[in-house]
Amino acid sequence: MGFLCSLDIRKSGFSVRVSTWLTKLLVGFAIVMALAHGQVRYSIPEEMNKGSVVGNIVQDLGLDVKRLKSGRARIFTEDSREYIGLNVDKGTLIVRERIDREELCAQVSPCSIHFQIILENPVELHRIDVEILDINDNAPAFERKEVNIEITENAAIGSRFYLDSAHDPDVGLNTLQKYTLNPTEYFTLKELSRSDGTKYVAMILKTPLDREQEEEHKLILTAFDGGSPQKSGTFKITVTVLDANDNSPVFSQPIYRVSLSENIPKNSLVVTVSATDKDKGSNGEITYSFSQSSGKEAMEIFNINSDTGEITVKDILDFEKSKQYELNVESIDEGGLTDTSKILIEIIDVNDNSPVISVISFSNPIPEDSATETVIAILNIKDLDSGKNGQIKCTVNSNLPFTIKSTSSNIYNLVTDRILDREMFSEYNITITATDEGSPSLSTNKTLRLKISDVNDNAPVFQRHSYTAYVMENNSPGVSIFAVTATDRDSGNNARISYFLEDLPVNGVSASSYISVNAESGEILAIRSFDFEQTKEFNIRVKAQDGGNPPLSSNVSVKIIIQDQNDNAPQILYPVQTGGSVVAEMVPRSADVGYLVTKVVAVDVDSGQNAWLSYKLHKPTDRALFEVGLQNGEIRTVRQVTDKDVVKQKLTVVVEDNGQPSRSATVNVNVVVADTFPEVLSEFTDFTHDKQYNDNLTFYLVLALAVVSFLFIVSIIAILSVKCYRWRCERMFYKSGANLPVIPYYPPLYADVGGTGTLQHMYNYEAYRTTDSRKSDLKYSRPPTESIISLENSGTQTLTCAQRLKAYDESDQVRPTTSNNYTQHGHSF
Repeated sequence: MGFLCSLDIRKSGFSVRVSTWLTKLLVGFAIVMALAHGQVRYSIPEEMNKGSVVGNIVQDLGLDVKRLKSGRARIFTEDSREYIGLNVDKGTLIVRERIDREELCAQVSPCSIHFQIILENPVELHRIDVEILDINDNAPAFERKEVNIEITENAAIGSRFYLDSAHDPDVGLNTLQKYTLNPTEYFTLKELSRSDGTKYVAMILKTPLDREQEEEHKLILTAFDGGSPQKSGTFKITVTVLDANDNSPVFSQPIYRVSLSENIPKNSLVVTVSATDKDKGSNGEITYSFSQSSGKEAMEIFNINSDTGEITVKDILDFEKSKQYELNVESIDEGGLTDTSKILIEIIDVNDNSPVISVISFSNPIPEDSATETVIAILNIKDLDSGKNGQIKCTVNSNLPFTIKSTSSNIYNLVTDRILDREMFSEYNITITATDEGSPSLSTNKTLRLKISDVNDNAPVFQRHSYTAYVMENNSPGVSIFAVTATDRDSGNNARISYFLEDLPVNGVSASSYISVNAESGEILAIRSFDFEQTKEFNIRVKAQDGGNPPLSSNVSVKIIIQDQNDNAPQILYPVQTGGSVVAEMVPRSADVGYLVTKVVAVDVDSGQNAWLSYKLHKPTDRALFEVGLQNGEIRTVRQVTDKDVVKQKLTVVVEDNGQPSRSATVNVNVVVADTFPEVLSEFTDFTHDKQYNDNLTFYLVLALAVVSFLFIVSIIAILSVKCYRWRCERMFYKSGANLPVIPYYPPLYADVGGTGTLQHMYNYEAYRTTDSRKSDLKYSRPPTESIISLENSGTQTLTCAQRLKAYDESDQVRPTTSNNYTQHGHSF
């Protein structure tokens, strides 16, 4: 791409229009040089219009527009002004502001703009250098428009009169190239160069002046640059011819060199310049002053004593603003003769600037599973000082899993150097310290607060490895049994815990039919009512699961123990109460005190205190003959039998458990006090007659009912009555014991341990029983043992306790219409 310039040149009354293409140097503003490490250099001329394209950064860096957009590409520059902008949509660099090379770089050449293009996700940094090429947009100019020079008439040929230098801010060929002086009748122009290469001019007297012929001379000094088209500037010189002062002042040194520290106090002496004049009198009096070519800035910082030539500091020096100053000092005598000298002042840097930390990019928060060397922040750290005073060392506060690395000039990356764990530290205050190497060193701190985002790397944890819960039997369905609680060190959804019941079999049934678990609170609820007598305990397993992705979980075992309630009354195992016969225990009149009559045996299907049984007689008479053991249920005599004691006695034994409230059962024990069997029969005659009367009455009632009702209904009722009666007996004795642990029962066939002679080892009997109770017979012989007398309607049976229980077991298998003959080994009577 070329750059078209047009220039109008007017001279000697005619005008020429020139139009040309600039050389390849100007054309090359779009030519790109790709440098190593992602660095690109462009060259553009100054004064380009806003929006002009500098270059295609997508092509030159090998990127694409999508990458620029996804990486949020942007320009970072250390300066406050951004001359170059980035068009993300097209991937081009464009001119954002008018660029004046002279304002930007002054006389420095080459003049470049440096900036970085930053991309994120992942982070990329590309350095861009844009060289600003000079165009001839400035003409040479003089500080003053005119000057008045006074020259004595006896000025020697060859006398020098230093003129103001023109200044052209352009560089290269476009800057100041030559001077011309017109007219040249008395003076010629001589261009001189200083040691630093700058040019200045002096007007040389070539013909003696004659004030009487011409007192004043008008001259024009023209300065030309080398641009195309060429530009120039003029300076008017008025020469006034004076009388006889033919010696000019002369400085002791043509150039003075001075070095000053930037922190030198005000009014400090810089240097004293000195000039001499061979003239005497007023023509030899010299005054010193700064030449206007010294520049306005230098004249504001330094001051010169016009009489002594002492140059002092009148303002603060700053190395970072200007590293050197150049002063032009003039010595002028009273006759107007002058001499000039240059003072070069070099400023020495002092470590008076702390490093400056700027955050270019900061990723906050970062996940706790970030890999090491993950870039957290990009920093720009610079120090305006130079040399060691501007060399920076960066550190982060110790014991943190971060480090800082330098990637390029003034650019540093803050990266991780260890694995992060949010559960240990959820956030960090990272203090970055930048310290220069000056003496004494200066430092700057900047603190970044970095938060660590959570990752689901912790499973829920229960407070215990296992739990034990208790629930009272007969509970209401839905009652709360227990609550398990788990904690999760993660946060947010990763720490949101839900509880589930693992559906394991419990007693062959799914656990979910027994228990449910509240998913939010972990509360364990009973679905059904429990029965301690059926299930005493069971185990379930509860799972706690967090809300992470993927979720993590843990299990805990919960043992649920059913607690007993006193919901069962004691059950009498012996003596067995039947409706068809009257059972009686026989006590001889000669029985001693403590004679064992019988033993009441009862059980309680409850457990613990609810199953602790106690026995006591219900409303014993004043002269009670018998007592019952509180714990063992044994009925014994408490005194000797007397003649006043009735033969037939009925004892009511109350069996009570220890529950709250307690439950009880009663049993009637018939006792006969007699020595012979006839006495027993006589006493129990009333029993048989009453029984027979009751049976006859029942028969008549049934017969009356049969007459009224149909025969079929009578048969059904009879069958149901028999079945219900048998079922009730079986349930009371057998089924109740089936749900309990086997309780060994030993009927009262006791050995005489105490030596009282009241307990015997053997009972001998022979019983004959028919379907007709009136024809039943019983033969017995009473050895010195306890006996049980069973009286039916017209028969009597005497059995021992063990035989009584065995007979009860066998009778369950006998139909009412069958005839049974029970024979027990022993003697028959």
